[in-house]
Amino acid sequence: MKQRNILVWAAAALAALAGILWAVQPGSISGTVSDAVTKLPLSGASLKLVGTSFYAKSDAAGRFTFNGVPAGTYSVMATHPGHETALVKGVTVESGKAVTVAVAMKPATLDLKVKDERKVMACKIAAPACGSIAYECDQSSGGVYRGVPADFNTEEYATISENSFKDVLQEPLSTFSIDVDPASYANVRRFLNSGSLPYKDAVRIEELVNYFPYDYPQPDDGTPFAVHAEAAPCPWHAGHRLVRIGLKGREVPAGKLPPANLVFLIDVSGSMQSQDKLPLLKSAFKLLVQQLRPQDRVAIAVYASSEGLVLPSTAGKDRKAILAALDKLEAGGCTAGAAGIRLAYQTALDNYIKGGNNRVILATDGDFNVGVSSTSELIAMIEEKREHGVFLSVLGFGSGNLKDSRMEQLADKGNGNYAYIDNLSEARKVLVSQMGGTLFTIAKDVKIQVEFNPAKVRGYKLIGYENRLLAKEDFNDDTKDAGELGSGHTVTALYEIVPAGSDENLPGVDELKYQTTVVRPDAGKSPELMTVKLRYKDPDGTRSRLIVGPVVDGGAAFAQASEDFRFAAAVAEFGLLLRNSPFKGSASYGQVIELARAACGTDPGGYRAEFVRLAGMARELAGLARSE
Repeated sequence: MKQRNILVWAAAALAALAGILWAVQPGSISGTVSDAVTKLPLSGASLKLVGTSFYAKSDAAGRFTFNGVPAGTYSVMATHPGHETALVKGVTVESGKAVTVAVAMKPATLDLKVKDERKVMACKIAAPACGSIAYECDQSSGGVYRGVPADFNTEEYATISENSFKDVLQEPLSTFSIDVDPASYANVRRFLNSGSLPYKDAVRIEELVNYFPYDYPQPDDGTPFAVHAEAAPCPWHAGHRLVRIGLKGREVPAGKLPPANLVFLIDVSGSMQSQDKLPLLKSAFKLLVQQLRPQDRVAIAVYASSEGLVLPSTAGKDRKAILAALDKLEAGGCTAGAAGIRLAYQTALDNYIKGGNNRVILATDGDFNVGVSSTSELIAMIEEKREHGVFLSVLGFGSGNLKDSRMEQLADKGNGNYAYIDNLSEARKVLVSQMGGTLFTIAKDVKIQVEFNPAKVRGYKLIGYENRLLAKEDFNDDTKDAGELGSGHTVTALYEIVPAGSDENLPGVDELKYQTTVVRPDAGKSPELMTVKLRYKDPDGTRSRLIVGPVVDGGAAFAQASEDFRFAAAVAEFGLLLRNSPFKGSASYGQVIELARAACGTDPGGYRAEFVRLAGMARELAGLARSE
């Protein structure tokens, strides 16, 4: 009887404990953010629970979620460029329950005084535009344009026509420029962290693969970089082989880097007001300022409705002056990007250091809309300036109106690189941990040309690099621009190979009437799968140098491949899935996670572990998309 009472008491105690635990279960707050006038969803809105550390961003559909919110009553505050701050009070979260909130944001009214009477008279016909703000004229106010935000989801991405398989007998050569830009990966992370899958054309697979450092040996023969190759089975297509070509740039110790002549060109237009733009930008540049040496110099130029030099070229040892100039920056006005670029280049040339690192660092969302604003005109101007020895790096910030395609092209044509900064950790990676690679070029116009052995290879596909492809004749043409390699940078390219003897259908053309392709007899005797050729120039050189090396496939199993190979394969598979590629074969997020987790290795910086987490988020989001 006594034992029975003890059991009854224990059961009651457990039930009471369960009730207590349920009573303190956290809940969640989710909802949508929309424009109060147009009723359209707003992406990139910043939301927080007032008085707490909970923070969220709205995705492309305007959706947001706060998870793990303790029971209580909260106020949800939302900010978004071109809108008044919205505050939803009295949002009560009960234990273990979800609450839904609709946040409607009123367009901000922006007044621009018009001094030109002709513009006042003409405003009935056409009102000026400033970024994503459309203006209507109110003549009763003495020539004031009262503006309301237009469509804020105006991000731009270049269309990517994915590489297809090539028949070796018809196209034996594959030629492309290297790419070390990490922007696409950080931008994809921004999408996933905000609860949405990225736009298809925001995914550049080569940039996803090259975001990660790989343990390639450094050159030991006096050249700027070493070339490495490895082959193993393709994990998403049985019967195919995967070949990795890796480059490792010579690491120059920070103390031995040449003096830097830097010009920070900072967009302070009205579109840069949100927390993930100018405030984050200022914090990022402060990290870089802390790395400056006495022999380095920095100037700060800004642009909005017009350009200006807020800090003349200043010695790196005078950090207080540089930091004070950054602290004073505020956002407002339109975006006269071209005028700012001209001023920055002129400032760099005025303070040019022979043999030094002369560079403009452009930080913007890319939304140029005053003066010269077409991409082709901006590129022409930058191409002319690079011939004077001043290179261009581009840092992208923010969401909603990110002009990704434009910024990538500007950096490419400016002999520099393009990074997207979505948080302070990424700023530290780009501007502190990898500062030498980001800001110091050891080789320019680096091109790769691969010749495949038709006795070993029936077909091939270059994974990514679609916007870096070159004509085969461009490889030996020193006037053709190509990518730059920084100190310590690694570059990885992956080829998916269809082995010789495969009966797989490949795209091709009709049999030629007047000629045939003849394979040399000694090709079948060679163990070589392919030959890799590289051309590069010294940073101040005009003539290229050639490196040639064969690649032999030893037939290794995937499990025998290096950790770097296996991890790069997982990242490439991830990119194929995000793009919903017609070449994804049997790829799956589950396999991506399994392969990446097994190849994390020592993982300095935790970048590979973060990738595993993001792949898990993408799997969940893809599952939700299929169920809708």
